[in-house]
Amino acid sequence: MLSQTEFINAYGNAGAKKATSPALRLFLLGILAGFEIACGGALSTIASFSAGSASIVKTLASFTFPLALTMVIWTGAELFTGNCLITISVLDKKASVGGMLRNWCIVYVGNLVGSLILAFCLANFKQIGLGGGALATSIISTAVNKCSYGFGDAFVRGIGCNILVCIAIMAATSAKDAIGKFISAVVPVAAFVMLGFEHSIANMYYIPTGLFAMGVPAYAEAANAAGLNTAALTWGAFFVKNLLPVTLGNIIGGAGFGALRWIAHGEQTAK
Repeated sequence: MLSQTEFINAYGNAGAKKATSPALRLFLLGILAGFEIACGGALSTIASFSAGSASIVKTLASFTFPLALTMVIWTGAELFTGNCLITISVLDKKASVGGMLRNWCIVYVGNLVGSLILAFCLANFKQIGLGGGALATSIISTAVNKCSYGFGDAFVRGIGCNILVCIAIMAATSAKDAIGKFISAVVPVAAFVMLGFEHSIANMYYIPTGLFAMGVPAYAEAANAAGLNTAALTWGAFFVKNLLPVTLGNIIGGAGFGALRWIAHGEQTAK
């Protein structure tokens, strides 16, 4: 692996490129990352929804979802939560605050588009009809639950999530072989899923899939028959009650982690 200071130098340069990359490139790679994160969310749900006990469901979901970040790393896609580490480049005076915010905004919108594309397709083309509607009910239940958090709960869960995601990005960037990058991506992300933390880009898949599923009569009937409080599941609740506080928490967690790494291991400290 790269040493801590070597990582700071390497990411400082990489983040500088991200901050000045053409808008179209960022947007397209953002769509790709959103689609890949959504694939991880779909995979974890399908693998775990009928597994039985809560602990088994949680374990299966925890160790299948990280494949999403692995795909992001393999393809060089642009992920908003990982790009919170651009604070390293800003503190290293290799990127401007404006360039960082520009990257975040463009990539965030791209991630949303990519996630919504897969969410819409899965809900409307019968890919979540497994188990006689049981998979769709599980997806809607997850969406309802995510829209029921208080602002503070969602915010704190967002902070914890992106600290672990950025640890995964740091370790994967530092690893010098494919196996090292894979393990580095899996372990911290599995931890955030197991701990119930909240990832804004993943939620761009989880909640909209539930919303789109409620537009399919058979899925809506199954969810209502299961006693779910589907009235709490709205686009407004998605954006205001979940996405807003989780995104703010992700920024604090990721940007704060990047700043901490720079202060502790940057060249100015090493000297």
